[in-house]
Amino acid sequence: MPKPRISVCNPLPSVEVRNSDVHGLGVFAQQALPKGATVGLYDGRRYTARQIARVDWDEKLTYLFGLSDGSTIDGGEGGNATRHLNHACAPNCEAVEEEDEAGLLTVRIVTLRRVKAGDELFIDYCLTADASAKPEDYACRCGARNCRGTMLGLESA
Repeated sequence: MPKPRISVCNPLPSVEVRNSDVHGLGVFAQQALPKGATVGLYDGRRYTARQIARVDWDEKLTYLFGLSDGSTIDGGEGGNATRHLNHACAPNCEAVEEEDEAGLLTVRIVTLRRVKAGDELFIDYCLTADASAKPEDYACRCGARNCRGTMLGLESA
């Protein structure tokens, strides 16, 4: 018999937000999660590419998640616990972009391997920045053996 998949919607009872040793607040598993478990959907206000271009984000803490269609989800407005996922170069979760029944792109956070209760959950931000950005401006604090020293994606670093 196959193992049941854990699917959690908003609110996210299988996780809690608390202080992180990596950075600020983090998301922690409250129970063991198997590989492939859905932690939750990244939720928040939606912006079109045109709308997001008009907002001045400089010097603001942001919880922005860019999607392949150019739209952006702002987890800081109407989001849930997933907005507090910290970056790691060797993450235990990944963000999976999918279309919902209405054709709207969504982001599902899924475990990449088994996670123990109490473990902090991480994704690789793979940030993109303009050519003038320096990788050290996006310093990584994950402490992984294979840490690349920046939250920028490989093509931006």
